[in-house]
Amino acid sequence: MIMIKSVEEGIRIWKSLRETGACEGISISREVRDSWLRSERYGVNPYKTRCDVVLTERELGIRKAANRALLTHASAMMDNLRKYTDGSGYLFSLANNRGYILARTGDREALDYADGQNLIEGANWSEKVMGTTSGSVATVENKPVQLTGYEYWCLMNPFVISSSCPILDTEDKVIGVLSVGGPYHPINRHTMGMVVAASRALERQLALQTAFEQSEMESLYKTIIMESLSDGVLTLDRKGRVMVMNKLAAQILGIDPGSALNKTLEELMPPHNEPLFLAISDNREFSKPLEIRRKNDRVKLTVSCTPLVGKNNKVLGTVVILQPIRKYKRLIEKVSGAHARITFDDIIGNSSELNYALRLAEVASKSDSNVLLLGESGVGKEMFAQAIHNASNRRDEPFFAINCAALPRELISSELFGYEEGAFTGARKGGNPGKFELADQGTLFLDEIGEMPLDLQGSLLRFLEEGNIMRLGGREVIPVDVRIIAASNKNLKDEVMKGHFRLDLYYRLKVIDIEIPPLRKRKDDIPGLVEHFVKIIGPRLGRKITSIDPRAMEVFLNYDWPGNVRELNNVIERAVNIVSGDVLTVDALPPDIKEDNVKSPINREQSLNKDEIEKRLIIECLRKHNGNRNLAAKELGISRATIFRKIKKYSIK
Repeated sequence: MIMIKSVEEGIRIWKSLRETGACEGISISREVRDSWLRSERYGVNPYKTRCDVVLTERELGIRKAANRALLTHASAMMDNLRKYTDGSGYLFSLANNRGYILARTGDREALDYADGQNLIEGANWSEKVMGTTSGSVATVENKPVQLTGYEYWCLMNPFVISSSCPILDTEDKVIGVLSVGGPYHPINRHTMGMVVAASRALERQLALQTAFEQSEMESLYKTIIMESLSDGVLTLDRKGRVMVMNKLAAQILGIDPGSALNKTLEELMPPHNEPLFLAISDNREFSKPLEIRRKNDRVKLTVSCTPLVGKNNKVLGTVVILQPIRKYKRLIEKVSGAHARITFDDIIGNSSELNYALRLAEVASKSDSNVLLLGESGVGKEMFAQAIHNASNRRDEPFFAINCAALPRELISSELFGYEEGAFTGARKGGNPGKFELADQGTLFLDEIGEMPLDLQGSLLRFLEEGNIMRLGGREVIPVDVRIIAASNKNLKDEVMKGHFRLDLYYRLKVIDIEIPPLRKRKDDIPGLVEHFVKIIGPRLGRKITSIDPRAMEVFLNYDWPGNVRELNNVIERAVNIVSGDVLTVDALPPDIKEDNVKSPINREQSLNKDEIEKRLIIECLRKHNGNRNLAAKELGISRATIFRKIKKYSIK
């Protein structure tokens, strides 16, 4: 598999493979080549733009009924996966062994894209209709398959990557295929493990249900199935009494398995677990995160309940599956980038100003106290936040970053605190957890905290005081353990005086406040940063830069860097892109960077610093040209915008 960067590139590779059988050394697997041959034999048009075989509503209903058990379990699994991959662009789909789509779920964007291709319930995406897809190959080969868009038979998916895994019955026959796909991205390569794990879990659930239905719950009490499952599983009769419980379920709930038989969970567990008790007593299907109170602590689980239905649709009991929320946290970290990569070793510089800030950050990493990072845009506040997290005892838990200035006002609250179903128009069915819930036990980085609306500041303050949150539209108080690191490029004291920021919140956040110095105040660090960025950026762009022209380094040192380290990084990337040789020269630098290095044609006192020389030079040129700024700029060799900026900088009248 190679990296593709655009739809156009995907189309080019696809056409080359069809016309010549090769493209840039891409290796096509035997399974895909066999599928291409079959697709050609079936007469599938490789240029079709959408699926053209769709069942009627009645026909779809018949097939859903025939696959009721598979559809029931898979729908709950897909909804759960979708909930915890929200925003990823993934589309989850379930097909039967004939290629008919029985169910699908995903982000709105993913669903809209699927609609355009007729990847809808009832559509036939078998090999005979749509040619080579990950789902059709997985069905034929009876094994997990991952395909990139250029491997598809039809050109309609040139910039996707999809993973599919067959779902087998107890006789190892394919009864369906679970698939996940989305726009091509390196992260999507790792969806294979997700879809395989989900398919295997479905097989276990189906096997368990089949076994219970066949035996009417009489011969499964000590089967190896229960103890071999990687999740906690227990079965309850119609009255909620425990009939079977594996060791993992007992461990998760903090129950002695030896005394659990024929007792209800209300008898076995501490009080105040009503959400769990009520959900189970309804004998209905559901899957949702719940916090469970145990004897000495609490644990967060995803609890799934499936009614056991016997003959004549009689409810015999309920199967309860308990999954530690940590499993989903790991998935979240992989697909959403909810983890910190930067450590203190990655922060470049040896200036006294930077070292002081780093010492404070290292102190902060040893505690759970709130941290307030202050500094101009581009100084590396998020790098500091990640480094603090990675040096703390929360390093193995999620790290989420929220830019309070980048989110619309109406979305910040739902993004942070989550929402319940029906909380507002367009709210997702089943609700959605917020970043506080997902970051439980980890760290939440609130960038640009000064832009947070006042009403939401009150909600944040309440969390800092009580350690609890409440979803939008919800009634349940949810305890969470999250370390807050906030950051701002504004003077929050001034914002407090203006009435834009709460004083009590300000003091809550600045338990440990760290001022990160701007680059102009630590110019001794610039040579090291330049060399570091060249070393990192060069190989990424396929360029080998062996040295830096001293004149270029002088420009770097003389420039004030209003955009700080971020601006320096961008300037280096531009220079590496356009430089013609292996030496980074002045010619490769942006004009405004060079223009800021104004050179005087007049002999000046050596004792004056650069700013004084620059200011006097501009004043003399303006006086010479009777205040004409255009002529003065032309003589100085700088742009009109630059001279206006420097006049303002030096308060020249």
